Amino acid sequence: MHRPPLELGFRGKTLQYLEQSIAHWILSEGALAFMLPTLESGGGLHRSAVHIRDYVRAIDGLVLQGGMDVSPESYGESALRPEWAGDRVRDLYELDLIWECIFQGKPVLGVCRGCQLLNVAFGGSLHQDILSQIPGAIAHVDAEAYDAHTHPVRFADESLLARLYPHSDGQARISSIHHQAINRLGNSLVIEAHSSVDGIVEAIRWQGNSFVYGVQWHPEFHAPADNQLLDSSPLLREFLRQATSARQQPA
Repeated sequence: MHRPPLELGFRGKTLQYLEQSIAHWILSEGALAFMLPTLESGGGLHRSAVHIRDYVRAIDGLVLQGGMDVSPESYGESALRPEWAGDRVRDLYELDLIWECIFQGKPVLGVCRGCQLLNVAFGGSLHQDILSQIPGAIAHVDAEAYDAHTHPVRFADESLLARLYPHSDGQARISSIHHQAINRLGNSLVIEAHSSVDGIVEAIRWQGNSFVYGVQWHPEFHAPADNQLLDSSPLLREFLRQATSARQQPA
């Protein structure tokens, strides 16, 4: 968050944030959640004082939360509208984190924006706006409904999701809070789920030798007692299992 509202104070300062729901989701399985503040050369900290590799060495896995749009600059395009310019500073930092995690064999889970950024990290691109760029697509965001806006998805055959949810019949209902979407799929990525209504990509997986996974929905907003939405626990447990396995590997 680079321009905090005046009522929050911190005039002229940059705020960085951790959304509470995603922290509580991770904590719900007994894991610890930490925010990794951005290291940027324009800040008060010299980049050489702390390195990305030091952060990644200290964590067991990385969760990329939602937030402002991915900048079109990050996949070689210009913003079609000023409000779609995104957060280039955050993109660059999180791209560094993604690749350092891959280098160190640490699992990565991307949520919503995080899923889109994973696609960009592997050379893919995004639709900057679903409704104006994809004929026939449904609205994947509703400002008034926010996290109550949902739609169905279908899992790909032989996908991780199909294995995690064997009694789902390959389909589920998920939260939908995004106006951007995956366009060109990144290198070595496979599609794990589509929107059942319009075919938009809803989950991706890297085929490399470590766990890199992205979901377009917000599993942290799926209340355990809500039987209408996909249970988020199996996905989180798989991510934590991968984190535990990576930690047990010899350095």
